[in-house]
Amino acid sequence: MTVSRRSLLTARRRTASAVAALGAAALLLTGCGSDSGADAKDKGGKDAAASGTRTVKDATGKVVEVPANPKRIVTLTQEDLDAVLALKIKPVGITNGQGLDEPPAYLKDKVKGIDIVGGLLKPVMDKVVAAKPDLILAGDMQDEQVLKQLREITPATLVTMAPTDDWKVSFRGIGNAVNKLNDANKVIADHEAAAKAAGEKLGANKGAAVSIVRWNPDGPSWMEKKQFASGVALEMGLQRPANQNKDGNAHAPSLSLEKIDEIDGDWLFLSTLTSDGEKALKDVQTKPAYKELGAVKKGHVVTVNGSVWSTRGGPLASDVVMNDISKALSKS
Repeated sequence: MTVSRRSLLTARRRTASAVAALGAAALLLTGCGSDSGADAKDKGGKDAAASGTRTVKDATGKVVEVPANPKRIVTLTQEDLDAVLALKIKPVGITNGQGLDEPPAYLKDKVKGIDIVGGLLKPVMDKVVAAKPDLILAGDMQDEQVLKQLREITPATLVTMAPTDDWKVSFRGIGNAVNKLNDANKVIADHEAAAKAAGEKLGANKGAAVSIVRWNPDGPSWMEKKQFASGVALEMGLQRPANQNKDGNAHAPSLSLEKIDEIDGDWLFLSTLTSDGEKALKDVQTKPAYKELGAVKKGHVVTVNGSVWSTRGGPLASDVVMNDISKALSKS
């Protein structure tokens, strides 16, 4: 299932920090426009411009030649899809959302008529070929065999996310790859300003401690401080409960009922990714230990979309999280 795949990737992320740092640095370097404008001329860029290509580095540091202005983009994760849509680019092929057999609900209206080429990080090669891509955005794909097959379809295949990259690093890299880095920087600046402004409008809940939890079949996991949704909350001036204020962009191991108090906070944002997770959450909500949580007693529990809140994130997903928080906290 998608959840178990992402859980395995989490373990790999924790052991790949050195590689991730190198990849992120390479991505930011290319994001400064080293292969366009004056720098491009210094590096033979005029030849690249004449042939309609540019040279960029992906999130692993791999040098890749991409179209100067790609026209047929295939995205393999919802984070990649979120990014290109935020840059006002319509891809020709997409994959289903995390834990879903359809596109992410928050992007559904924007992807009508676009071909589905597989599941999250599980492309069906015949369908990818049929999409005739000139650029493939492969998310945090780590399967070298799959990457080899994708590069046979088009050498312009980029890993867009290193293990510890946040969404802004990845988004800038994608912006650079599609020759829209300035647009990407503006989207980020606009989001940060909007998040700060939204946080100022929370009244009595300004600066509240928000607990961000995904309920799995075997129990709840709270999100670490640098996880995507947590980052949005912090941008709004909110805090995390003391025991959840841990560096990292993943989630804690699933907790037993005896440790359920670890998920408490001024506000509790709960999500699930599977039907089994939903059932486990409904079961625990009848238990005294759950009912004794401070957030539960105050009526400060908000159910949110796990396919948005539990992802690696993107600018459009960030808007969803920001709006979810604003809607809940501004009412109380």
